[in-house]
Amino acid sequence: MLKNEKDIIESIQKDEWMMSLLNAVKSADLRDGWICAGFVRSKIWDTLHGFNERTPLPDIDVIYFDDKNIGEDEEKEIENNLIIMYPGIPWSVKNEARMHLRNSVEPYSSSCDAVRKFPETATALGVKLDSRNNVILLAPHGVEDVINLTVKPTPYFEADKERLAVYENRVRNKNWQLIWKQLKIFRVEI
Repeated sequence: MLKNEKDIIESIQKDEWMMSLLNAVKSADLRDGWICAGFVRSKIWDTLHGFNERTPLPDIDVIYFDDKNIGEDEEKEIENNLIIMYPGIPWSVKNEARMHLRNSVEPYSSSCDAVRKFPETATALGVKLDSRNNVILLAPHGVEDVINLTVKPTPYFEADKERLAVYENRVRNKNWQLIWKQLKIFRVEI
C-alpha cells in the first residue's frame, strides 16, 4: 500500500498511462509545469481503495508559471498541442501567473505557491518529470491527509471565511464519498 511519498512516486512510475501524460507535459517544456490535483489524488485514493480500474477524471489539470505572458491564448495553444499529442484526454492548462486575477487573491509567486493555496490538502498535489524522467512529487502540505483518506481545507482556505465557504461548496459538489467510501471529510462551520 501507499505509506509515504516514495510509495506514491513508485506507484506513478509503474503506471504507464500516467507516465505517458507526464512525458507529454514534459515535452511541452512549460516553465514550472506540473500535472496536479485529481490526477495525483485519484491515483492514491484508487490504490488505497483497492480499485482495479482507474476512476475517470473530469480533467487533467496542467499548471505552469510564466509571469512574462499571462494571456489566456497561450494556455489554449498549449492545451491544443497536448490534445494533438493525446486526443481524448480532457486537458485543462492554466498559467498560475494569471490565476490570481480569476480567483481574486494576491498574485502567486510560483506554481508551488498556487498549489499550496488549493482548497483541500488532499488535492494540493502535483507531479512532473525531471531531466532524467524521475517523478517529482509536489506536496506542500505533505501526503499524510491524502494517504489517510482525509479531506480538509488547506491553511490558506481555513484562514478565511469566504474561502472556507468555497471549500464547503467544493466538498459538497464533488461528493467524493460516492466513489471513495472510506474518505473522512472535515466539514467546517461558517
